[in-house]
Amino acid sequence: MDETEFWEIVDSTREAAEGDPEDHAELLVDRLLQADPDSVLDFARHFESRYHRAYRWDLWGAAWVLLGGASDDAFDFFRCWLIGQGREIFEGALHDPDALAELLGDFDEEIDGDGEELGYAADEAYEELTGTVAPDLGIPAAPVEPEGTPVDFENAAELERLYPRLTERFGV
Repeated sequence: MDETEFWEIVDSTREAAEGDPEDHAELLVDRLLQADPDSVLDFARHFESRYHRAYRWDLWGAAWVLLGGASDDAFDFFRCWLIGQGREIFEGALHDPDALAELLGDFDEEIDGDGEELGYAADEAYEELTGTVAPDLGIPAAPVEPEGTPVDFENAAELERLYPRLTERFGV
C-alpha cells in the first residue's frame, strides 16, 4: 500500500462517517477487513509513522488551544484524529499548526479532536483477519520527547503569540 492509497482509505471512510470519529474508526476497520493482512500492516505503518511525526510541541500547543487543554493522552488521541482529517489538514497542521484555524471547518471539542479508536483500527482489523496480534511494524520507535521547543501551556500570552489565529477563533 502506498501513501496515496493510505490517504484514500482515510478520506473515504471519514466522508462515509460524516466526520464522526467513532463511526470513522468502525468504517476504517470494515474497509481494512477487505484487505489482506500485509496491506493492513502497511496501513498501520503509514498511520504510525504519521502519528510519530506529529509528536511535536508546536502541534501540542495547537491541540491545547483547540481542546481547552490537552493531557498526554488527549494529545495522543488528537494526533490520531488529525491523521483522520486527511492529508491536506494533517500536512497543513505540521507545516503551520496555527493554520488549523483556517483548515478546520466546524469544530466541536466534545466530538472532534479525539480519534483514539482510529489509532486501534489497523490492529483490530489485523487481529480479526489473522486471529493473532499484529507483529512489530519495523518502523523507528516513537520519540521519547516531543520534537521542537516546549510550549508553556499555562501562559495565555505565549499561546496568543504562538497561535494568534487559533486563539482568536477558539480562545485561550
